[in-house]
Amino acid sequence: MNKDLREILITEDKIRETVGALAKRINADYAGKQLILMIILKGSAVFSTDLMRMLDMDIMIDFMQVSSYGAGSVSGELVIKKDCENDVNGKNVLIVEDIIDSGNTLASLRSLLEERGANVEICAFLSKPDRRETEVSAKYIGMEIPDEFVVGYGLDYAEMYRNLPYVGILKREVYEK
Repeated sequence: MNKDLREILITEDKIRETVGALAKRINADYAGKQLILMIILKGSAVFSTDLMRMLDMDIMIDFMQVSSYGAGSVSGELVIKKDCENDVNGKNVLIVEDIIDSGNTLASLRSLLEERGANVEICAFLSKPDRRETEVSAKYIGMEIPDEFVVGYGLDYAEMYRNLPYVGILKREVYEK
């Protein structure tokens, strides 16, 4: 275990099991249909890679990098750092996200893609319901977790820890420096 972690919250085995269960549901729901996986950078890169390898259908992938917070931004205002490249009008789009926290970004992103004519669903590996500020309906959620600062499996603190093969709880003294 990494020295900066208090504990491992989700093991590699549990990750594989959870991603497999999500893929099974998505395969059933989209059988015979084309799907665009809208991968939200950077955090969901690892999760989306595992997920897409388990999908038994025609898929396209696209990427967006968005936020609804940060320097110079009003909380809740969607900031598009990288927009998708494909026309989503009339297409089935599955937003693939690492974690639903406040819900602000995902709610805004869903609205944007729906305004562009997409049929949108959300798939998130993790959800922190205790942090929700904006309700967002996600059809596929891997698991709910407590309100802890988690890293690993794509999740970061200051761009670090994304490469950990499990999800761990970061020690408070690391992020309260």
